[in-house]
Amino acid sequence: MSTINRKDFVAAIGTLGAGAALAGPAEPVEAAVTAPHHPAPAHAKAKPKTYAPLETIGEGYLFFTAPESAFVEAAVARLIPADELGPGAKEAGVAYYIDQQLNGAFGAAAHTYMQGPYAEGLPTQGYQLALTPADVYRIGIAECDAACAKQYGKAFAQLDAAHQDEVLGALDHGTLAFDAFASTAFFELLLQNTVEGFFADPIYGGNRDKIGWKLIGFPGVAAAYLSTITQYNKPYTAEPVSLLDLQRNTAMLSPEHRLMAAMMRRDRGTEM
Repeated sequence: MSTINRKDFVAAIGTLGAGAALAGPAEPVEAAVTAPHHPAPAHAKAKPKTYAPLETIGEGYLFFTAPESAFVEAAVARLIPADELGPGAKEAGVAYYIDQQLNGAFGAAAHTYMQGPYAEGLPTQGYQLALTPADVYRIGIAECDAACAKQYGKAFAQLDAAHQDEVLGALDHGTLAFDAFASTAFFELLLQNTVEGFFADPIYGGNRDKIGWKLIGFPGVAAAYLSTITQYNKPYTAEPVSLLDLQRNTAMLSPEHRLMAAMMRRDRGTEM
């Protein structure tokens, strides 16, 4: 596979990926609260629940094994490489994003119709496999690494960039044969999830430091422009704002975005 030009890649699908970034935020993780030494009086007012900031939660792969995470980190680094325009998918935490998705409802195909009959789909059709996305990754990585070991004597993650591109190209064109299913199905899912992780809101684990948004000038969830709307004929250069920003300390946000954060907390409070 020839080296992917980031400019061509972003021009083709970057804005589409960014448009998927505005899904609802993940559920907060409740912080541990130390119990008091003495029971509170019965008439005492109950304290509201407190939540640990998301950035304080330790990150670790929950689905991928060590060889699998090495494969995905290497693969996404070739699909969206770091270049003169900035960091790539590996630096943006895309492998972690994919891991979190596979460890949840997406990986289990919880919201996908998975009943038969199963037949080879047309290019115009969606997902057609009888396997869950988690199974596709687990089997696909194993088969790809086995093929690399047979041809090069090394796993995919240990190959140099040129050989990794060759392997990804073979997956893309279906010339690297899998026993379980067409290798193109694995490549298409990997590429789709790589784009998602690069452009989705950082709350989902990828697009760290808003690398993908900064690359294409996407403002994120910055839906309030009261402080800049009257600045005519000037480029909009404000720092992009994410759902994760609105859940963190809001002291650094503009007045408009502090209002948005307060509304998010209010809405979340009514849901609990």
